[in-house]
Amino acid sequence: MEEVKTNIENLIEVKNLVKYYPVKGGVFRRVVAQVKAVDDVSFSIRKGETLGLVGESGCGKSTVGHTMLGLIPHTSGSVEYDGRSVLGLKGEESKEMRRHLQIVFQDPYASLDPRLPVGDSIGEGLRIHRIGDRQEQFEMVQRALKNVGLEDYHAMRYPHEFSGGQRQRIGIARALVMNPKFIVLDEPVSALDVSIQAQVLNILKALQNEFGLTYLFVAHNLAVVEHISDRVAVMYLGKIAELADRKELFKEPLHPYTQALMSAIPIPDPRIKRERIILKGDVPSPLNPPKGCRFHPRCPYAMKVCAEREPDLLEAAPDRFVACWLHQEHSAEEGKPLEISVA
Repeated sequence: MEEVKTNIENLIEVKNLVKYYPVKGGVFRRVVAQVKAVDDVSFSIRKGETLGLVGESGCGKSTVGHTMLGLIPHTSGSVEYDGRSVLGLKGEESKEMRRHLQIVFQDPYASLDPRLPVGDSIGEGLRIHRIGDRQEQFEMVQRALKNVGLEDYHAMRYPHEFSGGQRQRIGIARALVMNPKFIVLDEPVSALDVSIQAQVLNILKALQNEFGLTYLFVAHNLAVVEHISDRVAVMYLGKIAELADRKELFKEPLHPYTQALMSAIPIPDPRIKRERIILKGDVPSPLNPPKGCRFHPRCPYAMKVCAEREPDLLEAAPDRFVACWLHQEHSAEEGKPLEISVA
């Protein structure tokens, strides 16, 4: 895959990231196959921006976020934070790096210890890294709670005493208290009501402006991604299909898969009609992905070349990347339409 390059300073560089899960079988439990959850993914995130990472459930977007932080071991590839390698660090080096890289999980209740007051959960990272004395840690926890719209006395309460939106704010406060530069937001509002989603998103934007934070925003809700992201990367079956500026992507998606996703976004005005693109067939299994372009069994524009060769993620326009043979050179023979039969 061609590396995505830009002249703007990048905080995060992901290069050829791969995460396979082994499938074992037989009497001796030998590895018989690999689930290709993330397969050769490369992108960069600029300082102070929000990169949205979207796609269908099971496409590997959450795995990308977790693997980037080393929460699950990678198979190959590299991740750099501010020019320093993130993956493969051990001991004090790994501990020091984790101060700068934080995550907000999708389920705010499962990610909090039900036996601890939320103040203790928020301050746990401070104690592990020995940041400040007890009084200073207390003040930092109080400040983190206020930054997400909660009160001082909330620190003494337990997770079950809060609503879903409040618990997600606590998760954000726990990440924020470490004063990080980069945060992975793993579907932080998918479990919340629409009105609460707006509140949490506004808090995230305000915190980003105040502290100069950089986000990777993982989601499947395109309306939310459009609201918060600066650039958007679209994933399909473990690979990035398209990466572009948010406005350009929503104005004119290039990849057929992105076009289908955009056509499914509801329009609040009933007088406006949008032609819906219905994809045929099911998402192939990452255990045995199709040869060539992974989207070609469902693509209405599939050609012969699509079933034979995998397209690279190349620059189709300035700062706009797409992995599709419709936007890359191929021979006339390879460009013939492909007849696809869907069971």
